[in-house]
Amino acid sequence: MPNLKTKRAEADLVRKLRHAGLRATRQRVALAALLFRGSHRHVTPEILHQEAIDIGALVSLATVYNTLHQFTDAGLLCQSAVDVDHFFFDTNTGPHQHFYIEDERLLIDIPGNEIRVTGVPSLPAGTNFDRVDVIVRLKRKTRPPAA
Repeated sequence: MPNLKTKRAEADLVRKLRHAGLRATRQRVALAALLFRGSHRHVTPEILHQEAIDIGALVSLATVYNTLHQFTDAGLLCQSAVDVDHFFFDTNTGPHQHFYIEDERLLIDIPGNEIRVTGVPSLPAGTNFDRVDVIVRLKRKTRPPAA
């Protein structure tokens, strides 16, 4: 039986979803509970799907993809593409950039005030500026073989 703290946390998530204009379905609440627990997170749909399975939530991978996109459209998440085949959903929607450790597929926040972008080109007609995404790509240092 859920305890009082769990019920309050779920009620907070339901309010958060409704405030964002989303119905608080069982699947959305379960995925929101995984996404918005504790500190900011970067997740792929596959990671979140596995976490949902691990807690016994009955959601398909397609539902996870759809829900992540709905949360993004509602302003609850940001999406960061690190390459053509890999993208992350980020619970930190404030201004910030990222380090990406390629061989570990690990995305790490860079606080918004640590990178400054200047010289943004003129915008095409009919567009408004939204944001600039910077991803600093890293590789772990390798140690030379022992002699």
